[in-house]
Amino acid sequence: MADPLDGCARLDLPGRLLLAPCAPAARFVLRGGADVAARAGAAFGATPSLEACRASVEGERAALWLGPDEWLLLAPRAEEDAAEDALRGALAGAPHALVRVSDRHAALTASGPRAEALLAAGCPLDLDPAAFPEGMCTRTLLGKVEIVLWRHRPLGFRVEMRRSFAAHAWDLLAEAAREHAVP
Repeated sequence: MADPLDGCARLDLPGRLLLAPCAPAARFVLRGGADVAARAGAAFGATPSLEACRASVEGERAALWLGPDEWLLLAPRAEEDAAEDALRGALAGAPHALVRVSDRHAALTASGPRAEALLAAGCPLDLDPAAFPEGMCTRTLLGKVEIVLWRHRPLGFRVEMRRSFAAHAWDLLAEAAREHAVP
């Protein structure tokens, strides 16, 4: 399935901002308790955090906290089937839900010293590092688009969204970059 951001050219304002589509990823939504999180972490390689609004990362895999018993698991797209098989094997017999959502979502990244200002054009959260530090993730809005926002680097954010809204979110951020993030 074609990524809705395939036609979007990277917006690079050297030294200030980079807005770019993310590479295709394997994505799973996992629901379950602490035992499920521990079992999934052992199989997946990134243990889902039990701390609210925190992501855990191991290599190229990440587990983003979405709720007290819900996580978004991210891995390279080429590892999707192997990751799912490992998770299903580890979670057999445990009360849980594991849903592959790779083709439902798309993602982009905003990075650089102006990334916070760019996202603030459509996101109501305080993105200052004191309020939204590296490793923090949450569901929020970008304009009217529901997103999962993750500060994965000190000056870098990953924005996960439903693919049907990806082009709209891209256009919103590209316009904001032209109007607000250039100085």
